[in-house]
Amino acid sequence: MGKHTILVLGGYGFFGSRICQELAADSGIRVLVAGRDGKRALAFATELGLAADQAVTLDAQAPDLSARLVELGVKTVIHTAGPFQGQGYEVARAAIAAGANYIDLADGRDFVAGIGALDQAAREAGVFVTSGASSLPALSSAVVDQYLPRFRQLDTIRHGIGSGARSPGLATMRGVFSYCGKPFRWLQRGRWVPQWGWLNLRRYRFPEPVGPRWLSSINVPDLLLFPERYPGVKTVRFQAGFAGTLGHLFVWCASWLVRLQLLPSLVSLAQPLHAMSAWMEPWISDKGGMFVSLEGTGHDGEKLKLDWHLVAAQNHGPWIPCGASIALARKLAAGLPMPSGAMACMGQLSVKDYLAALQRFDIQELPA
Repeated sequence: MGKHTILVLGGYGFFGSRICQELAADSGIRVLVAGRDGKRALAFATELGLAADQAVTLDAQAPDLSARLVELGVKTVIHTAGPFQGQGYEVARAAIAAGANYIDLADGRDFVAGIGALDQAAREAGVFVTSGASSLPALSSAVVDQYLPRFRQLDTIRHGIGSGARSPGLATMRGVFSYCGKPFRWLQRGRWVPQWGWLNLRRYRFPEPVGPRWLSSINVPDLLLFPERYPGVKTVRFQAGFAGTLGHLFVWCASWLVRLQLLPSLVSLAQPLHAMSAWMEPWISDKGGMFVSLEGTGHDGEKLKLDWHLVAAQNHGPWIPCGASIALARKLAAGLPMPSGAMACMGQLSVKDYLAALQRFDIQELPA
């Protein structure tokens, strides 16, 4: 059996480069580093020790994208070229038409939740299509699934992420800043109530070595997907924060200007703040964390609260969102059975599966 050819779109970018690096070491996988900038693709492929023909100049919006995938012999597409907010499903449709599996790292609430619109086409093509193969909802839902049997009734899911010093790619920053100060809804005590991006400031204490961090409310796919996946849950909330206190409080204040309609958006600040974050990185903590807190009633009828944590050091936190696509790609390359159809990335990986893809890094699980 030949190697499983995986094309990583945005393969020289912030997350794509990490995914390519891991998959390139797998003997059963042939990685194609793809993106609009052929020179960058070639430079990175060369850095990884790949052949020149494993660097591909490819535009996600090209009308012949499906034909190119067939020409290249692609079996699986991993789409990392965000931001996904405002994108359509052109890449996923092209993959389906080419008879290829499709995985993306999308964090856009509507984008991930809407991937089911491609379910029939994916089933007919016999391919696996999933969106949100990242910390959210792939890892967060795996954590809830792991502990759900300990509850007679799960009432509340509160979870969040505190980043380390290493800033994500500019595209990700633009996606994050696009909803600063913008309205969304989350489920609270059985009612859908309004929130605004990067407001609702809260102090959360992660386990050492991360420590306390400021967090704010973020619009993520879980807020819509979890109430459907876990019937009976009355509260679902998610918050996130930067490693640097001043940076987080600046974005929080600026988000108020958008909330009060004094600024239309913070997207224009993404590039200068991204550059500033890179400059300040040596003076900011290289540690980050993720938590999932579950509350409800145990099988003994008593109240039950479980707190799960993941902590990362040495700026290895950015590898965490890559874990799902790496794990899924290896499953597909190994010929393990995967469902045909299109779905949000929930129920395809256990916590153990997910973290096995990250075992080389300074990332530690602290079970509940």
